[in-house]
Amino acid sequence: MKDRFESLAGQVQSRRDFDSPPLHLWHPPLSGDMAIRIDAQGKWYHEGREIKRESLVRLFASILRRERDGEYYLVTPSEKWRISVEWYPLLVIDFDVLEPTRAHLLQGTLNTGRKVIVSELQPLFLDADAGSIAVMTLPHGLSAICTRPAWYRLVAMASHQDGVTAPGVRRISACTFGFVAVALIHH
Repeated sequence: MKDRFESLAGQVQSRRDFDSPPLHLWHPPLSGDMAIRIDAQGKWYHEGREIKRESLVRLFASILRRERDGEYYLVTPSEKWRISVEWYPLLVIDFDVLEPTRAHLLQGTLNTGRKVIVSELQPLFLDADAGSIAVMTLPHGLSAICTRPAWYRLVAMASHQDGVTAPGVRRISACTFGFVAVALIHH
């Protein structure tokens, strides 16, 4: 199994576009199951050992997708390995409001360091099954759940300026963390 893990890592590292590879173009047959697991806290494990190299986690996260069967796969042009995900594969660890023009944009930062703009294609929603915790929809069938600090930052942004909500915030409702949840208008 170690050889498969290293082979997969080598394939992806040799590609220049691993930050945003064209997963939608890659459809190899299933290579099998790989002993990689993402736990409920977003930590990655291989054969029971935590993968501590952040660069390797970022690398694997860049080739991760969830397919219609509900399973998660690491995909390259020539290989496709099914892995195990306990809850959500990624975490939103922070939010920022960007103001590049007159339109305000909400940007989430993932635990992999990737920055993602909240939009109609990548909306933020409340997962009632997870206790109404905010979750961000991502490309390739993925999603990222908000960490507590990211959640609090989002709530603070929603309630700043004397009760006037931050740009893009439409409504506020109850949430698991005992504060409020924020639903966003899609731009």
